[in-house]
Amino acid sequence: MLQGYDRGWLRHDIVAGLVLTTMLVPVGIAYAVASGVPGIYGLYATIVPLFVYALFGPSRILVLGPDSSLAAVILAVVLPLSAGDSMRAVALASAMAIVSGIVCIGAGLARLGFVTELLSKPIRYGYMNGIALTVLLSQLPKFLGFSVEGVGPLRDIWAIGNGIINGRVNWVAFGVGAATLAVIFILKRFKVVPGILIAVIGATAVVGIFGLSENAGVSVLGPLPQGLPAFEVPWISTADFSAVLSGGLAVALISFADTSVLSRAYAARTRTYVNPNQELIGLGAANFATGFFQGFPISSSSSRTPVAEAAGAKTQMTGVVGAIAVALLIIAAPNLLQHLPMSALAAVVIASAIGLIEVKDLIRIYHMQKWEFWLSMLCFAGVAVFGAIQGIALAVIVAVIEFLWDAWRPHFAILGRAEGVKGYHDVVRYPQARQVPGLVLFRWDAPLFFANAELFQQSVIASVENSRTPVRWVVVAAEPVTSVDVTAADVVAELDSTLREAGIELLFAELKDPVKDKLKRFGLLTTLGEQSFFPTVGAAVSAYLDTYPVDWVDWEDRRP
Repeated sequence: MLQGYDRGWLRHDIVAGLVLTTMLVPVGIAYAVASGVPGIYGLYATIVPLFVYALFGPSRILVLGPDSSLAAVILAVVLPLSAGDSMRAVALASAMAIVSGIVCIGAGLARLGFVTELLSKPIRYGYMNGIALTVLLSQLPKFLGFSVEGVGPLRDIWAIGNGIINGRVNWVAFGVGAATLAVIFILKRFKVVPGILIAVIGATAVVGIFGLSENAGVSVLGPLPQGLPAFEVPWISTADFSAVLSGGLAVALISFADTSVLSRAYAARTRTYVNPNQELIGLGAANFATGFFQGFPISSSSSRTPVAEAAGAKTQMTGVVGAIAVALLIIAAPNLLQHLPMSALAAVVIASAIGLIEVKDLIRIYHMQKWEFWLSMLCFAGVAVFGAIQGIALAVIVAVIEFLWDAWRPHFAILGRAEGVKGYHDVVRYPQARQVPGLVLFRWDAPLFFANAELFQQSVIASVENSRTPVRWVVVAAEPVTSVDVTAADVVAELDSTLREAGIELLFAELKDPVKDKLKRFGLLTTLGEQSFFPTVGAAVSAYLDTYPVDWVDWEDRRP
């Protein structure tokens, strides 16, 4: 990037980096607190990824850093294991970042950038809505000015309800948080206005000027430690390893799913190509490095990236400038935000979590295909009831089942000749379609593999049994069959043997060459014979009519 860097871009990148800093600081602190670690580590997790992604990331303007979508996952691991020890919480979160980084780098090197495409839109909506709810519930006590001991959405609801009933709400802290949230939403429509920064500065000024921390019990951030992030290996106990590993895997999935979507969107807008595998490596390198510099898992930001773009960012130099500016703030003015109220930080996270919620498109999906809507609701309930990590695991399992289901029980059809329509078509959709006596044209609309091979065999035999005339040939219209495995090949051989015993020949039409090559490797081509394969269904029908004299006149032949 530097080799082809236009000097005219530098001014734009510097300005965009400084504008970006106005969001990086309050958001980084807010997401750190939401993740269960002290606020300063949110700034550490902001500085390091921006530098590392500039070296390894393929996107020109994507901004990486702490993200609300990861807060619930990090908190689910950190909160129960740290037992209130902030330094242990940092070590656990840093270890999660390293695990996530290793997973992403490994997946990128293995060219697995396509993996997140297996998560359908309804499933993504489901788990992201669940995570949004989890984040909202985790921040609501801070927003109301008290703390709870609940771990998980259901326990949080119970604890929050008890806190409100028992009169634990600090109405001054709530007022500050509500005002902060209102300002963020009011200014959100103006892209060039740093709404979060204005809201946070306003809340900090009010609390500091009126001494609300001492006079009204409003909880504040306090002074930040002075100094830059230092290299530190996050040592954790063996008892914590399984939780950190599962959390790191969940983080890797969410962060790359979000990053890949955002990266592709901005690549299209800037008319540049972004390699998804390199995107995985860039994201993984940023997480890996962050874990060794007292940070926690990070992802791309759908709120800070548009700010960088609107400010005129041209390259990743914008992120580098932003990282330098944050580092200078930590060194020169660590006490600048000491009066920042926790309820205002909660408001920042709540505003971001609300932005994660998708309702409009789910309503569209409900009207289009109800079962996919309920699939989304299942994933949402999984995250809401069991927690972020377990809910994401459920979403992945559901995604795999959904992926397999269509291929496991695919559509198939018996074909016939319909008047006025070229080719051969499903006799169910064209009830008047005519079938050639003694010939079954059977179309299989899926790859043929171990999970559906038995169904394929049963369906072919059933089509023979249900034929109105004695069957001599079964021709499989195999154009939709894009692959075949060893199990399916053995089932086809078994089916051929069964049909031959009944005096019926099994043949194929329109089979793709790569699939035919597989059958050759499996030895099935020798069993069936080269004469059993036809280039088109029409060629197979013509060969059958040349072989057997039947009472058949094609619709096409009747035309004057």
